[in-house]
Amino acid sequence: MAPLVQARTAGRRRSLLQGTATGLALALSVCVLSTTALAGPRDQAKRIHDRIAGVPASASTLDAMVDDINNSDPLEAALLATQAPEFYSITLRNFAAPWTNRDESVFVPLNDYTATVIGMVRDDRDFRGLLYEDVAYVGNGSGLPPYSVSNNAHYEALDKADLQAELQATTQSSLNGLPTDATAGVLTSRAAAKSYFIDGTNRAMFRFTLMAHLCRDMEQVHDVTRSPDRIRQDVSRSPGGDARVFLNNCVGCHSGMDPMTQAFAYYDYAYNVDADPTGENGSLLYNADGQVDPVTGTRVVSKYFNNAANFAPGFQTPDDSWGNYWRAGPKSVLGWDPALSGSGNGAKSMGQELSHSTAFAQCQVEKVFENVCLRSPADSADRLQLDAMVSSFRTNGYNLRRVFAESAVYCMGD
Repeated sequence: MAPLVQARTAGRRRSLLQGTATGLALALSVCVLSTTALAGPRDQAKRIHDRIAGVPASASTLDAMVDDINNSDPLEAALLATQAPEFYSITLRNFAAPWTNRDESVFVPLNDYTATVIGMVRDDRDFRGLLYEDVAYVGNGSGLPPYSVSNNAHYEALDKADLQAELQATTQSSLNGLPTDATAGVLTSRAAAKSYFIDGTNRAMFRFTLMAHLCRDMEQVHDVTRSPDRIRQDVSRSPGGDARVFLNNCVGCHSGMDPMTQAFAYYDYAYNVDADPTGENGSLLYNADGQVDPVTGTRVVSKYFNNAANFAPGFQTPDDSWGNYWRAGPKSVLGWDPALSGSGNGAKSMGQELSHSTAFAQCQVEKVFENVCLRSPADSADRLQLDAMVSSFRTNGYNLRRVFAESAVYCMGD
């Protein structure tokens, strides 16, 4: 074949292939658009159930959900989907697991922190109490190892059970021996203590709680306008010999964080560092009234005086009184509850300060939206929906299960 003929033939082949590809793409586009445009109640019900439970619905459940949607009540359909056992054992378990460890990993065993989140959602409890109530959830089935203050065996065995059916509420104080006024929901759970009270200075408990439940890390609450009067001795006032670093950087976090973490001054995580270097068999320690730390001679645990020589004139923690310096200044936008005083003693009242903020409500709604819709808010319509769900969350008793349902309805498709 002559070169010119070969070129023309090859060109025609390329045109045919390109045309075929273009035609297929157009056909697929039309098919996708048609499917989306024609998505009916059954497709919407399937999507709601898949997003909430992570598994297909049974035929009878799907039929009931379709009836609800046909009757202009998609929220009821979504609430029905939350009755699936997998919503508790899979969706909620994976939703809460990253809050319980410093790596923010979902691949961790079930523990008392995660179980308490699941139980509170199942029981439609005021979710703000997660950070301050005397509450914990345990398994009610026979054959489980008993709850222990020094291991996680009870929850690892419970992990294989139907969490929707097996979890039962109890008081945390009845399990770990804390005085009721020293309990603070998941903040004083064994899992949180193991992750955030272990070693260190107890600032980790505050930081990771802020990240998990107000959706802010320290950079987002940085404020150099607050008084540095309660920054502890371990923070150098001239890092590297330059006081400007402290004034323009360190003070922005510590001036707000240190007065708040004083609420944890009587807590620690006790374990045998030689025999058990990762603290798997350790337990939460709390210096109740009349108990003193052998190093400090007061109820304040010794870690609050680590590296005291860094700046000896710095603040010396005398007790567990705390104050929220962010109530004034630029971080007042976090929406602190005017019905609360902004100060107090101990983890319980400080947990209430955090969970009664507008930022707490917004954070829960944003996390649920992303979990259910499988994306971050993208436009003004999404932001309006988030605002509406925050309002609903607050007016409906801080019921997080309802937020899951509302998110699923919004993302069920037309």
